[in-house]
Amino acid sequence: MAPNNNTPVYVLGVGLTKFIKPRAQRAYPEMGYEAGVKAMLDAQINYDDVETGVACYCYGDTTSGQRIFYQFGMSSIPIYNTNNACATGSTGLHLARTLIKNGAIDCALVIGFEQMQPGSIKSVWSDRPSPMGLSMRMMADTRGIDKSPPNAQYFANAGKEYMEKYGAEARDFAEIARISHEHSQRNPYAQFRQEYTLKEIEDAPMIHWPLTKLQCSPTSDGAGAAVIVSQKFLDARPHLKSQAILMAGQTLFTDSPQLYSKSSMDLVGYDMTRRAAQAAYKEANVSPKDIKVCEVHDCFSANELILLDGLGFSEPGKAHEMVRNGDITFGGKGPIVNPSGGLISKGHPLGATGLAQCAELTWHLRGWANNRLAEGADVALQHNLGLGGAVVITIYKRADGAKNPKLSDEEVKTVSQFDYNPAVEARYVTKEDGEKVRSKTVRSDYALGDTEQKIQSRL
Repeated sequence: MAPNNNTPVYVLGVGLTKFIKPRAQRAYPEMGYEAGVKAMLDAQINYDDVETGVACYCYGDTTSGQRIFYQFGMSSIPIYNTNNACATGSTGLHLARTLIKNGAIDCALVIGFEQMQPGSIKSVWSDRPSPMGLSMRMMADTRGIDKSPPNAQYFANAGKEYMEKYGAEARDFAEIARISHEHSQRNPYAQFRQEYTLKEIEDAPMIHWPLTKLQCSPTSDGAGAAVIVSQKFLDARPHLKSQAILMAGQTLFTDSPQLYSKSSMDLVGYDMTRRAAQAAYKEANVSPKDIKVCEVHDCFSANELILLDGLGFSEPGKAHEMVRNGDITFGGKGPIVNPSGGLISKGHPLGATGLAQCAELTWHLRGWANNRLAEGADVALQHNLGLGGAVVITIYKRADGAKNPKLSDEEVKTVSQFDYNPAVEARYVTKEDGEKVRSKTVRSDYALGDTEQKIQSRL
């Protein structure tokens, strides 16, 4: 294995679009442009500073990334197009961090986006073997298969295994969803911002027992972006050090032979998550007890419960007790889990999910998310999982090592390039915003297409 380079790497800027139902209301070039402009504004850079672009998406043609990035400038930089199932966005973050950590570049722009089809996730490749084919066969042999969406079956079966082993109940999964929906009310980017009672969640249409509809993440359209930089880049901009968030530890793991152990939990990445978490904690020199706030991959409520165990937040087999005690929400022992509402409420545009998690935790550690703040946080964890499989775990720290202050909207406006607080208010970008960050030397108005006109019409 190549020697590890210890160059610190930081998140300097983040940006999001609202996550919306997949109804072709917005095309991916427009959404990616909005997220990218916001991230560069936040980082106080121009596209001429960007040395590498990373585009993250699952559904789209091969160079969709260039279609987005060319709108900022045509500077001939490398642009990578990545696809790693639902972990795609965080895979892009991992690629950017790896390039910077090893001295190849000092500044990368990562943009995750998705323009999806309504309904449950489906493959578009029916003429070749599925990468999930062997997992599907394993599920058929161990639990059987019915007509419900395959992903729901995978995670429901994992939840059943946890119930059988440790005594969790169906109501524990419903309570996780109740908390997620309650959290989402304060996230302006969330696709669904409605609160539900526990009974309403339990009585929702059953997708695959024990998971009802309100315990399943929806398909979504949306985009997120992050500017990732080196210590050298940050040192040249000392006025930005208070907003820079250190990527203190990060791992991208794939499956071990345990995947095919006939465990429904390992079939959805429990073993992979456990191993990746241990490695990320070690690199960041922290333990699970240090994590104050986290964004985890709750594609289904059953997966969140399993992750509480796999990430080490609970004693083995005791994750449901954390849920029953209220430890995963505000006022509990912590960590606060998915203050954004998680995938269940916020939505799940596959390529954008990892970037949205990054943005949420960045806003918490800065103290900008003042309407849902994990107060006193100095360490945060992000978990992003894809069946097939891949998991990315990132541990973030405040660069100054201090606890996060709670900033008012007025204070955020004072220290940022925005005339509003983007953590608590979702706005479109303006033409003037684009002018600030688009290349000064190699921009092409033709490459913008009709993006500016579409955004102006929404304003």
